Amino acid sequence: MSQGNTVGFGLLGAGLIAPFHAKSIQAAEGCELIAVADMNAERAAKCADTFGCEAVSSLEDLLGDDRIDVVCILTPNHLHHDAAVAAARAGKHVLTEKPPAMSLAETDAMIAACREAGVHLGVVLQCRVRKPIQAMRRAIAEGRFGRLIHADVYMKWFRAADYYRMDPWRSSRRSGAGVTIQHAFHYIDLVQYLMGPVTEVSARMTNMAHGDVDLEDTLDASLTYANGARGVVVASTAMWPGADVRIEINGSDGAAVMAGERMERWQFRQERDGDEAIRALGRGAVATAASGPADFDFADHQVVIEAMAEAVRGRGEPFIAAPSARKTLEIALAMYQSAARDVPVRLPVEDDPTIWK
Repeated sequence: MSQGNTVGFGLLGAGLIAPFHAKSIQAAEGCELIAVADMNAERAAKCADTFGCEAVSSLEDLLGDDRIDVVCILTPNHLHHDAAVAAARAGKHVLTEKPPAMSLAETDAMIAACREAGVHLGVVLQCRVRKPIQAMRRAIAEGRFGRLIHADVYMKWFRAADYYRMDPWRSSRRSGAGVTIQHAFHYIDLVQYLMGPVTEVSARMTNMAHGDVDLEDTLDASLTYANGARGVVVASTAMWPGADVRIEINGSDGAAVMAGERMERWQFRQERDGDEAIRALGRGAVATAASGPADFDFADHQVVIEAMAEAVRGRGEPFIAAPSARKTLEIALAMYQSAARDVPVRLPVEDDPTIWK
């Protein structure tokens, strides 16, 4: 480790998400931000100056720095694989933004490279740490919902046209800029995390408000879960002014709804001590990216950073390990395949690169 028990971090990428990682590292006990790398020297320098670290120009600079234990991969989605494999081979632990990669094969190669190198591979799906989600997960495990009937995602966000022009990759399907894999991935992950495996998806993808980019800004999908429940995913960046995401779980004996970060509904046939406190979960006033790409807090990221640091110290695992994130990627890829073919798709699926054309 860089100094004693301090875990050193390097950021690969100084774009939109970098400040959330930087703030989280600085706020986390026993963590230090060593350097940020970006091909855009001006952007790297600005980030480094803001957060008091070094600015470098390449991944190789991060990999050659003995003070860095963890490389946070904040590059465009289609570049995650190459960076993760290179970092693992250099003996660095890897924490990558979602999705882990753009294909199952690339994700598997990342997992294998980190396993062979004896380093950890974590994925940033920070919405899992929200207290309402953890309460839902416990209640499902305890059987409080009875027979699970429906688990749904409603993500009705807004992104202005200039969002898709910020960087070239943000208007590229092949780079992973569509609403399904770039935005809704977090919330598809939440219902997978809560409900378990998905066996079939049927999806329709359209561009409702951003005609100058060739990708979907709206997703309408139906899911069948292995436990027999059904679900829908409605996700869009076309819906002004944008509203908080909603995760809804309904069963024969209970219902729960998270809106943004707050528990909006928590109702069961059999009330328990502590239910009133659970109904009060959530900070409410904290933004959750509904109206803008940087309109959210870094607290959830900090939990992921701290868990990664503990894993590096040999005290646990990353909060979201890559094999778990792979399950969500498979669901998202199945949605793209269903939309491209206009048929329901059963899981598991194999990679189909034609979906990006």
